[in-house]
Amino acid sequence: MLKKILIVVAVLVAGFLVFVSTRPDSYHVERSTSIAAPAAVIFAQLDNFKAWPAWSPWEKRDPQMKKTFEGPPSGVGSSYSWQGNKDVGQGKMTILVSEPPNHIRYQLEFIEPFVSTAATGFTLASQGDKTNITWGMDGTNNFVSKIFGVFMNMDQMIGADFESGLAGLKAVAEAEAAKRAAAEAQAAASAATQAAKTAADAQVTADAAAAVAAASKEIAKKKR
Repeated sequence: MLKKILIVVAVLVAGFLVFVSTRPDSYHVERSTSIAAPAAVIFAQLDNFKAWPAWSPWEKRDPQMKKTFEGPPSGVGSSYSWQGNKDVGQGKMTILVSEPPNHIRYQLEFIEPFVSTAATGFTLASQGDKTNITWGMDGTNNFVSKIFGVFMNMDQMIGADFESGLAGLKAVAEAEAAKRAAAEAQAAASAATQAAKTAADAQVTADAAAAVAAASKEIAKKKR
């Protein structure tokens, strides 16, 4: 009886391993949204890892996670390492391509809960007063990843984080765009006020000069 049970278990395990081996060797996850802000404003949030805490979905999962920043403050070579709880794990992200304000690409290295690498990035395209942005990720599935993939849907799991992150990025970028627009409007109003004041002062000066000229002319007449 025990022998039969072991045979059945062996067959099931073998069948499962065969099934796992047929799983896709790679994966692609992509999410997009539209943000009412200039591409340059959005790109500034993506090109500087120290700006990520304001909108990154993973920051909310572990506000106490340890973060290390290396390389230049932004652009190619800038990197960000993190180590946190079981929800965020441990890993590193490095900027490989930075083409303001339309394209940025990173190398993503996972260390915990399992070792894996992926390529991720953003593509931005201006459309009128809005910017369409796409966040994508491409990676390979090793055997361990394929096993995880049997029980977890990568598109749904990572896609949910992307959707949350894009929503946060949208809020931050639109607030920054509104702040800049208000500052520009105030500067324009101040410039207009100053121009009006300058014109008024010039008119007063011209009127005073005309009055002096008229008075001088009148005095000259009386002397005659």
